[in-house]
Amino acid sequence: MQTEFDFTLPLGFVDAEGNVHKNGSMRLATAMDEIAPLRDPRVRGNEAYFTIILLSRVIVRLGSLPQVTTHTIENLFTPDLAFLQNFYQQIHEDGQSKFTITCQECQAKMEVDLAHLGEAL
Repeated sequence: MQTEFDFTLPLGFVDAEGNVHKNGSMRLATAMDEIAPLRDPRVRGNEAYFTIILLSRVIVRLGSLPQVTTHTIENLFTPDLAFLQNFYQQIHEDGQSKFTITCQECQAKMEVDLAHLGEAL
């Protein structure tokens, strides 16, 4: 069973030195990953903060950063945050980062790997 999934952010996290970190890895969440943020006072004050804490728990690698913290997630560009939310949903619904799409015009089917979607942008 695959429990970690690699991804590439569309824009990337820019650290204090100006380095851009785009490639990372996200693990499947545990029940505690989804429960623990509910105890955090930041979530009680702003429910949207749940996503920040959750992603900081399940992203195990982002570029050469020593660790991914809530500060890291807070400072992502909006397209990268949206990408990670979608990526989280995809790997937790299907247990994989790949899905099949159908062309509206010709009905051809194509497999898309969400993990590499950011590379095209």
